[in-house]
Amino acid sequence: MNDADHMALQTAEAGKEIAALVPSAEELAVLGRTERTGFRLAHRMNLGRWKRLMTFFQRHIGSLWIYLATYNLMNVHGIENVEGTDARRPLLLVANHRSYFDMYTVSSVLFRRTRRPMRLFFPVRAKFFYDRPIGWFVNFVMGWMSMYPPFFRESGEAAKREFDKYSLRRLIQICSEGEGHVIGFHPEGKRNLEGGPYDLLPAQPGIGKVVLSARPQVVPVFIAGLNNDLPKQILGNWTGGPPIRIWFGSPIDLSEFEGMPDRLRTHKQIADHLMSKIADLAGSDRERYGEITADV
Repeated sequence: MNDADHMALQTAEAGKEIAALVPSAEELAVLGRTERTGFRLAHRMNLGRWKRLMTFFQRHIGSLWIYLATYNLMNVHGIENVEGTDARRPLLLVANHRSYFDMYTVSSVLFRRTRRPMRLFFPVRAKFFYDRPIGWFVNFVMGWMSMYPPFFRESGEAAKREFDKYSLRRLIQICSEGEGHVIGFHPEGKRNLEGGPYDLLPAQPGIGKVVLSARPQVVPVFIAGLNNDLPKQILGNWTGGPPIRIWFGSPIDLSEFEGMPDRLRTHKQIADHLMSKIADLAGSDRERYGEITADV
């Protein structure tokens, strides 16, 4: 049995759920042994009974420790915009990105402040999380294997980008169909470590391709107040750190892009439109809180 057949067999175990796309043998072949093993593990954990188990852990363990580390500082606005979305259709959350903990914190808020069913997916750069066992472990303890599907475009080996064709197809599938699917995505493509909290990087066109192809519900999110130092972040909850602010905007109307050609220019226009909605939320945060510090 080759790798593709093995993946197809695992997918069949998902039962009545929509069959997950699997990579071709050629796409799998560009990955190293460790990367293939890491992918197979994460893929399996995001199907069927395993995904339900991981979601249980996220809801009752992961969200709890994040709550305990942030509850004195947390300020949430517009949660009703998420609660009001259709749980039968995938929901894509597009957010700015300044901290490692942005989407973990957002997911904790959603688990604890909404009643909607959720199965979380966070597309991730494969480097570290998929090319070494310690990365698998971090994916497990931090995200309950929800950092999936992986993208290898920055692995340093151009051949591995062949696998990204599969990851894009899989991401589009996740964003197209699946009850309770909630996908967290950063249009900037990387953490913005320069400037202040209201300085946003240009959007990358990839998210535009996903939105144009999948047609998910899309809600913008602006996050401020988190940093990248975990001990400092936790300690600040009791010593008076800066307030954490999470803003959920109204679902984005994307009707103006219907019928537009599936090409890079369109993808970029959609991505820029999404970033403009995140920037609007940043403006609301500035009006409400001001620039509390220069770096959060």
